[in-house]
Amino acid sequence: MVKTKNVPKKSTGVAPLWSSSWTEIEKSIDNLRRDMEKTFSSFPTISMPKMSTASCDVLDEGNQFRVKMDVPGIKKNEVNLNVTENSIEISAEHKTESEEKKKNYLRKERSHVSYYRSLPLSEKIQTSNVSAKLTDGVLDIVLPKSKPTETQKKKSISVQ
Repeated sequence: MVKTKNVPKKSTGVAPLWSSSWTEIEKSIDNLRRDMEKTFSSFPTISMPKMSTASCDVLDEGNQFRVKMDVPGIKKNEVNLNVTENSIEISAEHKTESEEKKKNYLRKERSHVSYYRSLPLSEKIQTSNVSAKLTDGVLDIVLPKSKPTETQKKKSISVQ
């Protein structure tokens, strides 16, 4: 007959082996988070250039397409438009730099924002007659069609 020693079983349950309660552990984690936030808040901020996909509306007005695109903070000389007979590419970029000098102190800040959209069009356009206007941060582009199409009549359908 073979004798075996009584060996304590290892925990196989979900509960951890430490003796602290979950509320104590949560408090410790909250304290750690606060300490880390306090530490990292003293670091200088690094701002990366922002590349935004600007929101835009594309309207089919029968004889032309109209694109309205939000480009806040952009000036008209910072907008680039490239058109082909069936697409439009819109890009804009704005950079600012400010400098503040005080006694033995220099601070320089920069910001950079850019927008980009490439939109395919369902019909050919007259590239030579495209016009654009920038008003209050909204770029309004008119794209006359080569062959105007009739606007379809809308019929209201009741939902049951």
